[in-house]
Amino acid sequence: MKQHHKLTLFLCLTWTITLLYGEMFAFWIPTLRSCSWPSSSWMDGVDGYDKVAVIADPQIMDKTSLHLPPKSLALEVAQFFTDLYMRRAFFASILPFKPDVILFLGDHFDGGPYLSDEEWQESLNRFKHIFGLKSQERFRDIRVHFLPGNHDNGYAALLSHKPEIIRRYEKEFGKRNYRFTVGKVEFIVVDAQTLDGYPEGNLAAATWDFVKNVSIDFQLLPRVLLTHIPLYRRDETPCGPHRSSPIINQRIVHTGHSQEILYQNYITEESSNRLLDLIKPVLVLSGHDHDQCTVSHESNHEHIKEHTVGTMSWQQGNLYPSFMLLSAGNSALLNMSNLEEAVLTRLCFLPMQTHIYIGYLLLFIVTLITLLFWPTGGVNFGCHCSDFLAYGKQLFKVGTKEKTEDESCEYEMVWDAEGSMHLVRKATNTPITHAKDTSGTMERGNAVMRHTAKKGNAQEVEISMNVDDPMTNLPPRTSKSTAKFIIHRLVRMFRMLTVIAVVNIPLYMMLLFKDWIDQ
Repeated sequence: MKQHHKLTLFLCLTWTITLLYGEMFAFWIPTLRSCSWPSSSWMDGVDGYDKVAVIADPQIMDKTSLHLPPKSLALEVAQFFTDLYMRRAFFASILPFKPDVILFLGDHFDGGPYLSDEEWQESLNRFKHIFGLKSQERFRDIRVHFLPGNHDNGYAALLSHKPEIIRRYEKEFGKRNYRFTVGKVEFIVVDAQTLDGYPEGNLAAATWDFVKNVSIDFQLLPRVLLTHIPLYRRDETPCGPHRSSPIINQRIVHTGHSQEILYQNYITEESSNRLLDLIKPVLVLSGHDHDQCTVSHESNHEHIKEHTVGTMSWQQGNLYPSFMLLSAGNSALLNMSNLEEAVLTRLCFLPMQTHIYIGYLLLFIVTLITLLFWPTGGVNFGCHCSDFLAYGKQLFKVGTKEKTEDESCEYEMVWDAEGSMHLVRKATNTPITHAKDTSGTMERGNAVMRHTAKKGNAQEVEISMNVDDPMTNLPPRTSKSTAKFIIHRLVRMFRMLTVIAVVNIPLYMMLLFKDWIDQ
């Protein structure tokens, strides 16, 4: 097999392994290695819990994303690869954990309030396709719960003027404020976008009435508060070791005339304290921030932990998409005295899609450079290794150089009739000295040059060593031969690149559509 054939085969295999990892194997890592359901031996291990998979902020891209023209090729390509990533993550990284409940923490869409009914329905179909919600058979044994986000319905200033947005959302996803039970744990869903609206407004009043009704019920089970917008925390509050982006501080934007809320990073301090006092949760889960954050709140002299779950999309400003595994205790031994064992959580990270694409780009550059500059005869690594070993022996050889037979001889320069010089060895028994001879001889090493060897005083001496230099025999490379060499290299590179592409592009397309098509 020729050297360039071996190189082509090696690069083909390298690309095949890289594509299989980036498009398939990387999504198996959370299930196989890096993540597992949290459990406690006191609660009979994993069997003592019901399993909840928590997903935040998928934000299906639409015409409001990336400031690209609607239906443009760039937007369509971005939508496809973003949707494909989340579909792979859901089916290859999350569903293999076999959760009993799947919980979405809001922001299912990106520009939900600003989409027409037709555009909203198109985004809804994509959302159902990504998470397999079109097939009821797939989720026959899995319960799915949703809560609204600001990108789904908007804030109070928008909701008060467009009630049709709420009707559209509730028709598909159900109520915005409700409660449900998993195992022996009660989950309280609150529409956080309306909490800081006008108290006399219908939306804010309905949400707070729901919270009050929850608070007056006798609490038999530990509660988990679910809110899309995180609770208030002081500026520059540390978020823990899992955060990769700068900390976001509180920011609230009001309308000019009515002072209704247009945007907020966190629920206000007053509303946050009121929620904690009324619901008395053991844990708070939120989204909205797109990055991981863990903080602790104090209410009634108790510390309540809040986990803000990062987005699962690689296009929402977080290089490290994630999801959460939550174990809700279902044992009859669970009571209000051991709340720390009731709900356990574990953050799990998804593949870094940006890094995968950067890896593809670097491998492509390396492939081009290798194909262009690889020697025609290949690289003989064995020859280079033997030369290296020989050189190493010379470096480590100790002692003085032994005197050879040649060192004990004297050489004389003799010219023949044609003017060529020859070295003639003369045996000698006298030791060789390094003293200078001023009587007409010049000594260099053991070779003696005598002045009497000249053919004449006026004749210029021409010394010929009769050694052929291969470099002097080569004709100089002309510009025409250089251009021919470059064209030959480019043609060879194109042929080898074509072989690599013919093998791996169909594989890449198969991996793409294997995960996209419903099975």
